[in-house]
Amino acid sequence: MKSDIGDKKDENVAGNGLLHRRALLKASTLGIAGGFLLPAQANLSSIPGAPQSVYGKPSRFTGLQREQTAGHPFGPEAGSSSSPLQSLNGTITPNSLHFERHHAGIPDINPERHSLTIHGDVNQTLKFSYENLLAYPMESHRYFLECSGNSYRNTLPTALDLTAGSLNGLISGAEWTGVPLHYLLDEAGLGKDSSWVIAEGADASGHTRSIPLQLILDTAMVALYQNGEPLRPAQGYPMRLFVPGCEGNISVKWLEAIKVQQTPAYTREETSKYTDLLKDGTAEMFSLGMEVKSVITSPSGTMKLRRKGVYEISGMAWSGARMISAVEVSADGGKTWAEAMLQSDSQTNALTRFRIPWHWSGQPSVLQSRAIDSKGNVQPTRNMALERYSMANYYHYNGIQSWQVDAKGIVKNVYV
Repeated sequence: MKSDIGDKKDENVAGNGLLHRRALLKASTLGIAGGFLLPAQANLSSIPGAPQSVYGKPSRFTGLQREQTAGHPFGPEAGSSSSPLQSLNGTITPNSLHFERHHAGIPDINPERHSLTIHGDVNQTLKFSYENLLAYPMESHRYFLECSGNSYRNTLPTALDLTAGSLNGLISGAEWTGVPLHYLLDEAGLGKDSSWVIAEGADASGHTRSIPLQLILDTAMVALYQNGEPLRPAQGYPMRLFVPGCEGNISVKWLEAIKVQQTPAYTREETSKYTDLLKDGTAEMFSLGMEVKSVITSPSGTMKLRRKGVYEISGMAWSGARMISAVEVSADGGKTWAEAMLQSDSQTNALTRFRIPWHWSGQPSVLQSRAIDSKGNVQPTRNMALERYSMANYYHYNGIQSWQVDAKGIVKNVYV
């Protein structure tokens, strides 16, 4: 049967092959969106498989692993690794594939010898053991976590031919469970002029960040669990600060102290790093919120389309300002746009999965997505995102990601 899907005017919703969302279902029923497994190909075996295990692991056929994105040449402990966005689906990142960022490697902390101290401008200094915190009321929320340097490679002069994960994978989504920090601060008693807290981690770098007190009181938690299991060492075990919607470096891992005071501390990390250099030579400090952003994860960089027909364009969107209200997709480099379907419940400060069908008949294309949040913020083009910053700045980049698909189906990163 020959299908005319993609040729009917009522199926096209934007230029260069973008289709109405019902088109993918129709294509699959006609057998042009994928293949079928024939009975002779079924992978059946009468040989017993492996026994049950004490801790699960993925199939050896998936090839899933983090992508190593950065490391100091003289100190590889200070580096990062990205989530392989192009190999994942949904909105929850498995703990084993959550991105990592360390300033001095991963400490091995015994929870019985670790504590959290709240001090400074408070009525009483308090110290909480891990066991103490487990006795407090907890909350669970789905949040994204993004490094402020995520996507920095797209600020470079030349577009790099890399995967979605290598370019944009310092972002992950998880369900975080912990104690709302305001419970502990209320117990300590805040000074009347308190405006800031200074969070300090127990790693070798002495990572310390200043955070506005109001931001802490609104949504921050002392996180103890990630996706239902205790935090892993790379994510701050036994406890970390988690500040939703903000750059990842203020969600201090291996949290050991919170000092309440009237002013920021202007620590090493928030002066030498984590400031946004502007074109006039000044630096913007404490720009903590993450901007509205999205990325198409499939099809994406280094992939190849091996057949002509209908594909599902899929990706993720997020915003530190609020929740995602819409995602638009273009297949012609931004000339025309169509609204994608949001296939996960949009939640504040959480990842949202979007999808839209696309008919590819061999035509050269440039795939893009732009996210819009509930405050009306629209993801900018690359040029707009770079406009106000110095060329030396690589934090808080949220420009539209462009994937070029050539006539052979090869997908690569381009600047548009």
